[in-house]
Parts: sequence; C-alpha cells; structure tokens
Amino acid sequence: MALKRIRRELKDINADGPDTISAGPIDDKDIYKWNATIFGPAASPYQGGCFNLNVTFPSDYPFKPPKLYFKTKIYHPNINPDNGSICLDILSGKWSPALTLSKVLLSISSLLTDPNPDDPLVGNAARLFKNDRPKFNETAAEWTVKYASE
Repeated sequence: MALKRIRRELKDINADGPDTISAGPIDDKDIYKWNATIFGPAASPYQGGCFNLNVTFPSDYPFKPPKLYFKTKIYHPNINPDNGSICLDILSGKWSPALTLSKVLLSISSLLTDPNPDDPLVGNAARLFKNDRPKFNETAAEWTVKYASE
C-alpha cells in the first residue's frame, strides 16, 4: 500500500505541484527516500532562499507520517539549525492519512511565514521573534543569504 501511495504522490507533485516546492526520490532504487526543496516565501525573511530537506517514508505510510528534516541551515523558532528537525504538529500527533507530502511541504512553507514561537525548538530564536521582530527578520535573512542562496 505504501509503495502505491508514494508513487501516486510523486506523479501528483510532478504533474501539478505548487511552484514553491519540489520533491522526488533521491534515486530510482529507493522510492522511500526523497529530497525536497522549499523556496523561501515572498515577503518573508526567507525570500530568495532554496531550502533542501530529506524525506523518508515509513513502510506503513500513509498511516504514519514521513520523517522530514532540513539539510539547509535555517534560523527559525521551530526548526533546529543543528540537526534540521522540525516542530510541526502534523509530523507527529496530528498526522492524518489524508495528508500528502505536498500538503506537508506547503505546511512547512507556511511555518516559514508564520512561526509558532509558543512551541519552539530554538528558544533564543523564539524570544527574538516575540521581543524584537526586526532583529529576528534581519538574522533570518542573513542566514538565508549565507546558507540558502541559489
């Protein structure tokens, strides 16, 4: 079941996926391991950035969520810059088999625009976001130029 679903999602992303994301298998030998890209949302400090992620589908997908982490360093309250882990409810307790990888990537893209500083992975980024938004935006934009420029 997982294999059929993953193949269908690959076809859907290639056929009519949003321009702000892309994804596909790392190689033809393992459909369960993908690379994904999120392009930094306009009017955010991540604009102009190209953020790469690793995606691993579990064997019982879609009943369990895919594992995603950022390969590109990013300054964000909900993304650990050291290991790329992402704090997003749909990647754990709020997962639903109705979700697709495309929807997950769009949710992560939305998280770049609207962080959740009340449930942070990176406390200092969350504090800066809440207390000094211009400085947060400046730091996030600097990291975007340094680590995510195309």
